[in-house]
Amino acid sequence: MFYREAGQFKTSYAADQGLLPIPLDRAFIFAVLIFAFIVLPFIGSDYWLGTIIIPVLIMSIAALGLNILTGYAGQLSLGTGGFMAAGAYMAFKIATSDTLGWLPIPIVVLLGGVCAALIGLVFGIPSLRIKGFYLAVTTLAAQFFLLWLFIRVPWFVNYSIAGVPTAPPREVFGVLVTGAQSPVWARYLFVLTLTVLLTLMAKNLVRSRIGRSWMAIRDMDVAAELIGIRPLQAKLAAFAISSFYCGVAGALWSFAFLNSVEPTAFDVQRSFFVLFMIIVGGLGSILGSFLGAAFITLLPIFLNAAPAAVGLDLDTDVITHIEFMTFGALIVFILIVEPRGLARLWEIAKEKLRLWPFPY
Repeated sequence: MFYREAGQFKTSYAADQGLLPIPLDRAFIFAVLIFAFIVLPFIGSDYWLGTIIIPVLIMSIAALGLNILTGYAGQLSLGTGGFMAAGAYMAFKIATSDTLGWLPIPIVVLLGGVCAALIGLVFGIPSLRIKGFYLAVTTLAAQFFLLWLFIRVPWFVNYSIAGVPTAPPREVFGVLVTGAQSPVWARYLFVLTLTVLLTLMAKNLVRSRIGRSWMAIRDMDVAAELIGIRPLQAKLAAFAISSFYCGVAGALWSFAFLNSVEPTAFDVQRSFFVLFMIIVGGLGSILGSFLGAAFITLLPIFLNAAPAAVGLDLDTDVITHIEFMTFGALIVFILIVEPRGLARLWEIAKEKLRLWPFPY
């Protein structure tokens, strides 16, 4: 009785598949959203909003995309950076074109994601015949090919001599949200709004029929095909939706964070970092995408500032080496303690807190 009142029992399949089936979760999420939209823009400094929170939100979108493909559909990918670059460059082309330049910047960013989704469909075709590390090598080839294409073809940068064009300034409801002159709080709210909408879409996708198809293929693709699931549609949909999320993240990274379209921002290291995010955060978890993005993004900043905070005067190269060693050791430690990632640790903590007032 106590557990039912606390929201622990789900008495039907519909309740189990609810968006937020536990009342405490709903209250917590609503409180976080109110704080993020109303309170944080007023109390957060430009450094925290522009240098820390915006990158975490953008990388959370990229981690959501890769988690859909790898965590839910079971298709290993190392081409996240390439798909992010596709979204960034195509959004830049749309924003600066004579025919489509009038479109609002949210539509431009989403269209960049659509272009990345179409590219992801092409590179997802090999997943129908190969899987595992062989598929990872294929997507890694996509990473190198796409970056080479965007660097070597000057059309993508409007024939800019420098090769690194500046993101054009754009407004939403009369307020600049992109460009060097845009206020940090406006860029933060713009990124936060898209992050919330895309998270809601991802949560509903994994609860839908296509989401259950992804998980069936991930667990055992032969059995999934025997019960009527079509691998062609499910895998290509996973690649397309994942690339869409990565493309939106790449467009936001260039327009709302860097204020320029740089190919070095989407190199293979970016792909590995996003993969680390979903592994540390938790495969097959929406929350894990956010926890992993926060961990991977914030930990290097903390490690870089830690020696000076304790009074150690170390050279920059020594701090960099210590940062890499500590970073790797902490990742290994977390995976040993809980292989299912930070999201599972959060679930265990919630269970302990909910059951504590009601002893057996």
